[in-house]
Amino acid sequence: MSPIALFMQADIVVKAVMIGLLLASIWTWAIIISQARRIQRAVRDGERFEKEFWKAEDIDRFHDKRGDDDLPSAKVFTAGLTEWRRSTGGKTVDKDGTRSRLAMAMHSAVTEQVDRLAERLNILATIGSVAPFVGLFGTVWGIMRSFSDIAGANNTSLAVVAPGIAEALFATALGLFAAIPAVIAYNRMSYGINRIEARLTRFADAFHGTLSRELEYEG
Repeated sequence: MSPIALFMQADIVVKAVMIGLLLASIWTWAIIISQARRIQRAVRDGERFEKEFWKAEDIDRFHDKRGDDDLPSAKVFTAGLTEWRRSTGGKTVDKDGTRSRLAMAMHSAVTEQVDRLAERLNILATIGSVAPFVGLFGTVWGIMRSFSDIAGANNTSLAVVAPGIAEALFATALGLFAAIPAVIAYNRMSYGINRIEARLTRFADAFHGTLSRELEYEG
């Protein structure tokens, strides 16, 4: 009744289901580990970046130093500053147009960075929703095989029924083993990414306000 014995005793269909679910579980944990690190880094380094930004006395110098950082906050900052330089580089400045373009540029950067962080969460959602049904398919197939064995042996004793049913239930267990961590991780990471999006939006709004005041000073 060990997992290996149950796998070896299963027929080819149930074996294929078990292998698929095991691979899905491994893939799930690989995504969980890599995404958790990305989100933690985005939060930790993003907070440090914003603190340094608000302490900086020269925005251009700060951009030269930290503008190329591979961080969501840095991408939003660079998008805003790039649009600012384009909009204010001419002889005349359209203040309302500049404000609008700044908002659009930074909002687009926020959306792009959030999409990057969430790019593999759909895989967790798919595994979490599909894996139990794949396991259930293996269970149904295994039980059908058990009934076939009963009919062939013309014997309803537990010794005849138990192996096939155990293999079938093991497929369901593997489905849940893959689905449960995927669902939990998806919910937790979605919450974390939503918090990052809110923080990036606040940063973009604050930076937009700073640049808007610069427009007033120039006027």
